[in-house]
Amino acid sequence: MQILAGQTVLLTGASGGLGSEMARALAQRRVRMLLVAHPGARLDPLADELQSTGVEAVPLIADLRVPSERHRVIQFAQQRWGSLDLLINNAGVEHNGYLHELPESDIDEVLTVNLTAAIMLTRLVWPGMLRQQRGHVVNIASLAGKVGPALQEPYAASKAGLIAFTHSLRASYAGSGVSASVIVPGFVNTGIYCRLKELAGRPAPPLLAPVSPACVIRALFRAVERDLPEVIVTRYPVRPFLALIELVPAAATWLTSALGANAFFRAAAMHGAPTTTSTASSSRAQS
Repeated sequence: MQILAGQTVLLTGASGGLGSEMARALAQRRVRMLLVAHPGARLDPLADELQSTGVEAVPLIADLRVPSERHRVIQFAQQRWGSLDLLINNAGVEHNGYLHELPESDIDEVLTVNLTAAIMLTRLVWPGMLRQQRGHVVNIASLAGKVGPALQEPYAASKAGLIAFTHSLRASYAGSGVSASVIVPGFVNTGIYCRLKELAGRPAPPLLAPVSPACVIRALFRAVERDLPEVIVTRYPVRPFLALIELVPAAATWLTSALGANAFFRAAAMHGAPTTTSTASSSRAQS
């Protein structure tokens, strides 16, 4: 599906570093946007900035942890534009720490915002897309969902779920004109990564060096326009390592340790107890 002027886009997590950069890139395509962010986020400045360029960008504060709020978001978009062409499930929360020390509420928040909300928003927009025989959903996952680094159990599980959800969705609706893609970045030099780096007191290991938001955005456009199932976005090639993990699952722990990922997350957790970074719904969000 080509991303064209006049199409309607729903972007969650719009107030975060990556989300705001996505919104600016989409504005260059002259689409109409519903920008969604968590309660307490400063969303109006971004909307004003985009509107000043002549783009229709509507801000909407919503708590995606709450089912009725998810319905409200979709109803708002449908009442304003009738249908949606593109849904980008970018909202995300990360609580970094030892699982037995994480409050149940933190675990539930990660799974609800990162996975459940994305699935339910997709379910709500899907009928309209099927009727118009056109539409695309992009889920923003993470390399954590492929390799499962230390101290990332809820986050890694939610992102692995997004990856599996996307592939299953594509299989169910192949040939319908409606499709989905998942973007799988490593560290991105904004938002969550910047907070982790601050807490750890050091950058990510060299082989896991972050990519720019622009790299993720290019991957998003490519995925939609070429209908790609999955795009991994890292500075260095990682598919050989992922293939090794598939062939030898026991290599996963060794690999994440050897690359320095586990030590990086442990350093962040030591100063965070637990670390909380978010671009979605938490009142403690770091957007």
